[in-house]
Amino acid sequence: MEGGNGNRGSSFSFSRRGRGRGRGRGHRFPSNQSKVSSFGERGTSSSSSGSTASSSVLSNRQEEDAQPSSNIVGTCPYMCPERERIQREKLRDLAVFERLNGNPRKSSPALAVKKFCRTISTKYVQASDLRPIAVLEDTLNYLLSLLESKEHSFEEVHYFVFDRTRSIRQDITMQNIVNNKAIYMYEGMVKFHVVSHYNLWRSMSDPNTASMHHLNLEQLTKTLTSLFNLYEANRNSNHVHENEAEYHSLYVLLHLGSYSQPMGEPLSLWFRRVSTPVLKSKEMCFARRILRSSQLGNYKDFFCTAAAQASYLQFCIMMPYINEVRVLALSCINFGGYKLHPYPLLDLSKHLMIKESDLESFCLSCGLEICTDESGNKLLPTKQTTFSHPKGGFQSYSFLGLQEYENQF
Repeated sequence: MEGGNGNRGSSFSFSRRGRGRGRGRGHRFPSNQSKVSSFGERGTSSSSSGSTASSSVLSNRQEEDAQPSSNIVGTCPYMCPERERIQREKLRDLAVFERLNGNPRKSSPALAVKKFCRTISTKYVQASDLRPIAVLEDTLNYLLSLLESKEHSFEEVHYFVFDRTRSIRQDITMQNIVNNKAIYMYEGMVKFHVVSHYNLWRSMSDPNTASMHHLNLEQLTKTLTSLFNLYEANRNSNHVHENEAEYHSLYVLLHLGSYSQPMGEPLSLWFRRVSTPVLKSKEMCFARRILRSSQLGNYKDFFCTAAAQASYLQFCIMMPYINEVRVLALSCINFGGYKLHPYPLLDLSKHLMIKESDLESFCLSCGLEICTDESGNKLLPTKQTTFSHPKGGFQSYSFLGLQEYENQF
């Protein structure tokens, strides 16, 4: 079964092997020079339009706000249709990444990328307004390469890529493209939203970033839904797509939050629709164990399992919820511990995969006091009545077992 035995890392390149074996710097988006058109080398693909399966899948992809058509094939050779580019030049509606030599009134076919339009119908769209699959692949590759930019903040790059990838999904929907190439493109767009989920969370103190994080999570769940539908539309017997198990595990991990229910239905109902090979895969077993440990308050198993088995993408999904598990651990120790035996802070820091100095700060933010014994060891007294969950949230703390993933940002 392909994808059933995920490795520690999840590469951001679009090679056929979706997950590298190492945990190093291989987890990056491709550079400007690489071409997504290499998707075409990944084996046979099903028909891009006209099939019953296609119509069924596309009818479920509501995030693109477009009606699929089985008889329109895009002919636009550029990342942005020429008439849109000319119009936006006149209106000075060019993003900073689209401006030729910084001129807000001038762009070029190599810079301009088609914007997302919320209300659009194939009834009023010409073939020249839509990009064929090969152009969409190259456009996606170009957009993801921008995430390597050092000249602009991540938030600025995210805002641009966020909008333009929605436009890509819209073009795919309107042309009823349901094949392996569409799967690989959707996997790339999910990766973008997953990485953004983590990066934006680290800057949540900014109200604007908090709003972007919420919108990104919304698009992440919608893109995952479309990807799952594409997997099913291209299902061949019990075949499991290469990265299918890992992407299903990401949806499970999105339920780690206290009030998380990303797609509006109980997880138990969702599990019924997951194929048996995927359900029994290593990635899904990991995600289910992590979720179970979190819900049962087994924080030691939670952190040990995460440090030993989490892939890069799973790490990005989990990190925003790690502090909630740490709060749960402190609550259990504080209310369940023996008052005459304070808990050694060093031992607790090892269980929670956090530096001792950071744990002290973490305890203080939860209203807990720290004391020191005669040997200078720091201790956490239990039965403190001042324990509380910080209303303002937590700062970002490291995960000692997965620091090499953190170093990639």
